[in-house]
Amino acid sequence: MANCLTLKKSNCKNCYKCIRHCPVKSIRFSGNQAHIIGNECILCGRCFVVCPQNAKEITSETEKAKVLIQSGDPVIVSLAPSFVANYDGVGIDAMREALKKLGFFDVEETAVGATIVKTEYERMLREDNRDILITSCCHSINLLIQKYFPVALPYLADVLSPMQAHCQDIKKRYPNAKTVFIGPCLAKKDEAEHYEGFVDAVLTFEELTNWLKEAHVEPKAERDTTEKSRARFFPTTGGILKTMTQDAPGYTYLALDGVENCIEALRDIESGKIHHCLIEMSACVGSCVGGPVMEKYRRSPVKDYMAVASYAGKEDFEIGDVDAVSVRKHFAVIEKHLATPTETEISAVLRQMGKVRPSDELNCGSCGYDTCREKAIAILQGKAEISMCLPYLKEKAESFSDSIVNNTPNGLIVLNENLEVQQINAAARKIMNIRSASDVLGDQVIRILDPTVFVKVLSSKKNIRDQRVYLAEYKKYVEQTVLYDGEYHLLICIMRDVTDEEAEREKKESISRQTVEIADKVVDKQMRIVQEIASLLGETAAETKIALTKLKESIADE
Repeated sequence: MANCLTLKKSNCKNCYKCIRHCPVKSIRFSGNQAHIIGNECILCGRCFVVCPQNAKEITSETEKAKVLIQSGDPVIVSLAPSFVANYDGVGIDAMREALKKLGFFDVEETAVGATIVKTEYERMLREDNRDILITSCCHSINLLIQKYFPVALPYLADVLSPMQAHCQDIKKRYPNAKTVFIGPCLAKKDEAEHYEGFVDAVLTFEELTNWLKEAHVEPKAERDTTEKSRARFFPTTGGILKTMTQDAPGYTYLALDGVENCIEALRDIESGKIHHCLIEMSACVGSCVGGPVMEKYRRSPVKDYMAVASYAGKEDFEIGDVDAVSVRKHFAVIEKHLATPTETEISAVLRQMGKVRPSDELNCGSCGYDTCREKAIAILQGKAEISMCLPYLKEKAESFSDSIVNNTPNGLIVLNENLEVQQINAAARKIMNIRSASDVLGDQVIRILDPTVFVKVLSSKKNIRDQRVYLAEYKKYVEQTVLYDGEYHLLICIMRDVTDEEAEREKKESISRQTVEIADKVVDKQMRIVQEIASLLGETAAETKIALTKLKESIADE
């Protein structure tokens, strides 16, 4: 498998859009990144087209083509017939003129190779006694059969693709020539690399457009006309059939586009329900004009078909005799090496995803897989992660948030911008003596709380934190924080019941007051006692002084 489709890991945002659109689920998710599984991918390019982050890249071969031109050998372009839908009003002569300015030796239409291929299909139906014949022009369909429907491989036309048949014809006519195919297909890069000797480089229309802009070359809006160009119908749904005579007796001719439709047909073939028919299969809806690089995101199915139809003639290109051996191609089964999980393993993973009963399996497809069971198998094969399940994540997140909301000791009330109660938890109901949440949900908050603080926060868009208020009607003190969520336009009130704290604080203040009063009384009493003692001591000292003076005088007299 050529590494022609790569991933810019830094751009992957884990949206799962690529796996939802991948028809064979060949994308693995690991570490929040998407990874393309090479031996499972059919290179339909669907993931490249739908990726909203442009995380998928097609490997450019522009430099490779430039090197071929610089080699000195004639480099001849095989231009896919869908070019008339990609380049408005431009014919093959105008494209030849423009591409020669880039250094190419010549430009021819791949439709010449398409004529060779359809002629061989007609011969196979007439002469080879084929029961079922599936066209092999689309490399993505070839890969689909080789990897996923090996039972149908004998029915795949063992014929070169128009690209290969044309480039082989070019190299017969110009033995030293190099060939470059230009078209709307990603898978052709892999086909060219896998089957060597036919195509030396493959460019997409995007690569060519960028090269033309870089060289300041613009193809002229001029259309040539020729009736011998019926194979120009090839890039449309049913276009191969339009070019065929459809005269093989007993055969049914039908055309299918889109991988999903082709898969259903291949399942019918596997089960033996289809016989004696030629089936034109195209991976892209609308066939090649709906290719992934018809300039990315460019989708005009009616306009593109009309462009092709108006350019195609009514007769075949002149190709001479077709040698059946020279256009033969071998297709081999491509093993994917995927382990098949047991029922026990699948059931165990389903339980981890919260899918205990069949009714739990929503099969919503948000993960990219059609059923929860397919997702479980992908997990066991290392391609998916349990966290990819949106209902699982939603239920887990809601369960986690509900657990927090319902078990937190803080009261929580959520209001919308009309001040209507959207959510209220058990702690808040306890604070306000509300029996059930349904009693207040959807009602104005004024029914249960003073709305002043909510109006203030809503008008100012400034949060109020840790404000202590007294809810008089509930006889509760709370410390409340009111927050405004501008993204979801909600008001969130967080209340902490501090009634007991407030009562304890008031009790302590009361005790403190009583202690101060007692202390004041004790001090006053002590001061009185001190004053009384001082008074008594003063009287005693005076009496003692008088007595001693008299004693002194009597002694002096003697």
